[in-house]
Amino acid sequence: MAPGADAGYGQWAAACPPLRRNLQLLSPDEVELAKMLLNEGQIHLFEHWPEPGVDDDNKRGFFDQVRRLNSSYPGGLVSYIQNAKKLLADSKVPSGEVFTFGNDNFVSLEAAGIKEACNAAFVLVAGGLGERLGYKGIKVALPRETTTGKCFLQHYIESILAFQEASCKMVDEGCQTKIPFVIMTSDDTNALTIKLLESNSYFGMEPSQVKILKQEKVACLADNDARLALDPSDKYKIQTKPHGHGDVHSLLYSSGLLEQWKTEGRKWVLFFQDTNGLLFNAIPSALGVSATKGYNVNSLAVPRKAKEAIGGITKLTHADGRTMVINVEYNQLDPLLRATGHPDGDSNCETGYSPYPGNINQLILELGPYIEELKKTHGAISEFVNPKYTDSTKTAFKSSTRLECMMQDYPKTLPPSAKVGFTVMDTWLAYAPVKNNPEDAAKVPKGNPYHSATSGEMAIYRANSLILRKAGAQIADPVVHTFNGQEVEVWPRVTWSPRWGLTFKSVKEKVHGNSSVSQRSALVINGQNVFLEGLSLDGTLVVNAIDEAEVKLTGHIQNKGWTIQHVDYKDTSEKEEIRIRGFKLEKIEQLEVNYTEPGNHSLSA
Repeated sequence: MAPGADAGYGQWAAACPPLRRNLQLLSPDEVELAKMLLNEGQIHLFEHWPEPGVDDDNKRGFFDQVRRLNSSYPGGLVSYIQNAKKLLADSKVPSGEVFTFGNDNFVSLEAAGIKEACNAAFVLVAGGLGERLGYKGIKVALPRETTTGKCFLQHYIESILAFQEASCKMVDEGCQTKIPFVIMTSDDTNALTIKLLESNSYFGMEPSQVKILKQEKVACLADNDARLALDPSDKYKIQTKPHGHGDVHSLLYSSGLLEQWKTEGRKWVLFFQDTNGLLFNAIPSALGVSATKGYNVNSLAVPRKAKEAIGGITKLTHADGRTMVINVEYNQLDPLLRATGHPDGDSNCETGYSPYPGNINQLILELGPYIEELKKTHGAISEFVNPKYTDSTKTAFKSSTRLECMMQDYPKTLPPSAKVGFTVMDTWLAYAPVKNNPEDAAKVPKGNPYHSATSGEMAIYRANSLILRKAGAQIADPVVHTFNGQEVEVWPRVTWSPRWGLTFKSVKEKVHGNSSVSQRSALVINGQNVFLEGLSLDGTLVVNAIDEAEVKLTGHIQNKGWTIQHVDYKDTSEKEEIRIRGFKLEKIEQLEVNYTEPGNHSLSA
């Protein structure tokens, strides 16, 4: 019998006879954990326990899990359960920078951002699988677009390396700074993320630059009394689910990386999520805004239609005068506005958009104040709970829930003196997330964004085409096609490596003469010094060039090109990453040129 597990010692367990009968199996620390669970109303966890001698190993395994859950949450399970009980029981438009793409202010801020990039660190939250999309792998392994087939993670790493190179050149030609890249994974994605990196030689990044931080799960809740839920498939396990991407702050704090970066002289931490293929278009100018305006927190945003399913950036004012610039989730924004003297709730203003821009979950934090704040909170982020009830009585859950936290809720703990702002980008330039499967996307009302693999890929071609137009090229208008029930614009399939077009200025410097691209064309540029000098393209052109090769593309190039073929989402003969798009490229004919020798080169018809 465990020390003290006599009749007197076990009086606290009198209300739970199955547990009391098993006290002899428990070590002293397990007895304390059991007492804690009963004190917090978790008696149901033990009601099914048989007599000692039956399932004893499972009972010990149960406490092993409880130990882990208790140690991985700030304040332990007591704190978690009490926070859950509290949450279950229960304006003014902010100021920020609004951009016009390509004007002098935009170009100037992009330059300021590139200069600051060597003082930054990048953090990707990548804890999710692609199951919601109809894809079984990790989301960062999905092709960003199918013209090149490069996955999201490759694009992100190549973009960070392009920032690193451009920033060092601007600051000091002899600069050898390496930009750190942190990836937060989960149990679901950790091994697959490491495998993707290692099997592709980290996509050109030095392995020492990449740090993996894995988040743990939290206990599920069975009801409004915050009773912990047992796993339906194993009655000796507490069911667990992810706590949300807000865990990234506590993981960074406990890892020691923030202090290391401070010692290295870094100033900024940039956070982003896993499947927005346009996000790096926004980062140079947004980082420039943070640097020039001295923002402690800068949330990236896009114009938002009223009631669109994306959180709104708001300025909340407390009764005592305190203010906070913060994201409010879309399903809370309308009732909040109505409850605070705005009878129309979340409605469009004269611009045709809501006055509350849409938060796209990209944050730029100033490192020094960030560290000081985390010293107070240890990275704990304000939590919420979102149970799905069986009916309007709100007494029973459809399925277990859990406390969650979001990365973008970090500003909630900041003092009034903190300088918190936002940067609004054009949606076409900065925001095309891939988060809905084809069936859900097809149900989206016409005119609203689909946020699918189909729309995400087409948005990349649209953005690149519009950037080339702004730079002076003649890019044909799109045609409209329907894939997987989604009506989308199909622009010329234009892609380039980040090192070719990291900023608008870098694109504009490489587009000369009267260059044009037809709607059915595909143009792929892999190389830093490739120039469009009166190119007329009607077909497919792929250009690969080493840095030391300067290539001028001129004349009329025409071939049969690559055609877009429809694919049925339910056609299991196609790969998942193709089926979820509803189309594939049939590569009939192309001109592919490779420049492997230094010097000046010219490609003409």
